[in-house]
Amino acid sequence: MMEKMIFGRYIPGHSFVHLLDPRSKLLFVFGFICIVFLANNLYTYGLLLLFVMFIILLSKMNILFLFKGLRPVLYLIIFTFILQLFFNREGELLFSFGFISIYEEGLRQAIFISLRFFLLVFVTSLLTLTTTPITLTDGLETLLNPLKRVRFPVHELALMMSISLRFIPTLMDETDKIIKAQTARGVEFTSGPVKERFKAVIPLLIPLFVSSFKRAEELATAMEARGYRGGEGRTKYRILKWRLQDSMAIGSLLLLAVLLIVLRT
Repeated sequence: MMEKMIFGRYIPGHSFVHLLDPRSKLLFVFGFICIVFLANNLYTYGLLLLFVMFIILLSKMNILFLFKGLRPVLYLIIFTFILQLFFNREGELLFSFGFISIYEEGLRQAIFISLRFFLLVFVTSLLTLTTTPITLTDGLETLLNPLKRVRFPVHELALMMSISLRFIPTLMDETDKIIKAQTARGVEFTSGPVKERFKAVIPLLIPLFVSSFKRAEELATAMEARGYRGGEGRTKYRILKWRLQDSMAIGSLLLLAVLLIVLRT
């Protein structure tokens, strides 16, 4: 499962989405997170679904690859669906058996909230899949530049984000190696009572924490050896350029927001 997780990974490519400026992609994702809450019926959610599928086609990502990579998140989506389905008791009663009752509004909210969660995960995952961590950091730092006037540590925040995104796949690979090593020594992670499974996680967490602290110390030493002293006075090797396709991407998002408002009931 660790090898199939895609969060934090970058897949090289030359698609329309890959070539967009990181600033436009960040603004697009933030905007999409806001306007997705405008959807409130089948028409608006259908429009959102078609829009996201179109983005996936533009990114030239394999849809099956995305589904496999997001499998761990699907469990959370299913849990959200069940929670809304059985605990929302508004509207007309549709089904009842013993202590289980399903209401019309509960079913409606279960479908809509799960679909909303699903679309948000897809769009945010495409951001990291089509943008390198360094480029993403440059875009975020540029967008937050006005906050420097109030002495907000923009560069440090962007650096932390870059390091976090860079080491997520590394930690996943490290976890996978530790799981395989512990399994070879007879530790069972997927069978037995829940209490025993929790106990089996302890031999996994300790070496993972030790490895993480060791990597952090090595990274700090390497940065100090190269003369890193913060963002003051630093120049940039990569120059970001806003192009026509970036304006088209933001324009499509604005058009989507207008259509969602029109189709709302």
